[in-house]
Amino acid sequence: MADSTSAPNAASGNSTAVDPSGRVRPALAGADCARARALALLRRCDPYEKADGVTALRDAVRDGLARWHPERRLDVDEGGDAHARDAGIPGRPAVPRLVSPRELKHRAVTSVEGRAALLHALAHIEFNAINLALDALWRFDGLPAEYYDDWLQVAAEEAYHFSLLAAHLTTLGEPYGYGCFPAHDGLWEMARRTSGDWLARLALVPRTLEARGLDASPPIKAKLASAGDAAGAAILDIILRDEIGHVAVGNRWYRWGCARAGCDPIETYARLASQYGAPRLRGPFNLAARRAAGFGDDELAALQALD
Repeated sequence: MADSTSAPNAASGNSTAVDPSGRVRPALAGADCARARALALLRRCDPYEKADGVTALRDAVRDGLARWHPERRLDVDEGGDAHARDAGIPGRPAVPRLVSPRELKHRAVTSVEGRAALLHALAHIEFNAINLALDALWRFDGLPAEYYDDWLQVAAEEAYHFSLLAAHLTTLGEPYGYGCFPAHDGLWEMARRTSGDWLARLALVPRTLEARGLDASPPIKAKLASAGDAAGAAILDIILRDEIGHVAVGNRWYRWGCARAGCDPIETYARLASQYGAPRLRGPFNLAARRAAGFGDDELAALQALD
């Protein structure tokens, strides 16, 4: 997948590292393969170990103790079994139990149970988002180092969001913690469909499913605030701030991929959305957040025309 097309501007953690004194030094020649470590983290089942591991991997790349090795293919195990490619991916805990979205109960946030269910759903989204970012790191080879740096930062921020929500959930009482309610698997289903198409992954996961979070965040924050959960509402502010950046990463690399392929971003998006069965988007849309995340006026007009 490598080519000479210029990559979007991003700080690379591959060629140099900065130690605590501020001195820049070369990355270690014998550094671990960071993409292989991302794959190992993706297969890890414990969500808290996964979150901590992502932060440790970000630090290792920053300090030159791990390198990306974009040229390395990780689509078979060491025994050469191509069918083992997705074994154990993604690693998940025994709970929450995964069900159809239609089976999930709707609870009013005016009750503690309802607020806990909402926070649990958000925590599950963030746990899935960690897995999505890790999958973007190991699965797609031959890309610029900046691409991997970007998605590792996204993974680390998703891990932070998960940790905030999971910790806040436990403050609502002893019965509540991550895994206490059933959840659905919609985000990962789209990742599975686009596992063999890098451009489709960018178009339909960060730019579609995760961008929906930009629209949903303000009303969810308002619900938590109206229920007296100021701490939960503050966490939503953090998540929205960071998610704008995550969608922006998806937009930059999607456009880079379209430029490399010589295709129109809007026409290509419509084709990929149809090909992979992306959900039809409905408003209201958070146009200010979407614009801040890099959607152009022509894209926003096309989006509103669908509503």
